[in-house]
Amino acid sequence: MAGERWATFDVYGTLIDWRGGIRAELARIWPEEDADSLLERYHELEPRVQEERAIPYRTVLAETLALLASDEGLALPPGEDGALGGSLPSWKAFPEVPRALAELRGRGFKLVPLSNTDPDLLAASLERIGVPVDGQVTAADAGSYKPAPGHWERFFERYGAERESHVHVAASLFHDIEPADRLGLRAVWINRLGEESELPRAAELKDLSRLPDVLDELVPATL
Repeated sequence: MAGERWATFDVYGTLIDWRGGIRAELARIWPEEDADSLLERYHELEPRVQEERAIPYRTVLAETLALLASDEGLALPPGEDGALGGSLPSWKAFPEVPRALAELRGRGFKLVPLSNTDPDLLAASLERIGVPVDGQVTAADAGSYKPAPGHWERFFERYGAERESHVHVAASLFHDIEPADRLGLRAVWINRLGEESELPRAAELKDLSRLPDVLDELVPATL
């Protein structure tokens, strides 16, 4: 709607410590293995499981974990196939996130997560963050997983946001920053890992601490 300012967010890796949550489970399941190496391999495999499939994220987590075990020649202990989905509600928010989101709400921004997850898992993570949002689009809503464009298409259809009053905020180059560029959307890259990229972005931040000021500059309240 005219006059409203919108910020959409990736959740896992941007607001919630996705890497830390998965790494902890991999270390628990295979304590003798290099958890960091397993995490990087998991990170490579998950998009393959998601590509062109509209399956629940719990299924994605379980299938990727099984694929990781197979690829690495590891035995997946009985009863551990659902370990990642079961642990996800306990994954922690990054420490600056609640305050930054609360400040954005206080400045009048509408907040909408666009997440590659299931509605109940997203609800658990948003409860952990503790800041109300103004809507959401999950993989179930979009019928696809990012980097497919379905999340953004559904967001604009559902909420009627104007593109000049919208910014997307995300940590993943593959899932968010690159597709946002293809769609002609402004994006703020939350570069928590100190990566390098030539992809266009409206701004780059190491975390969300300065995000309220940056979004105020990108989408002034007078629009």
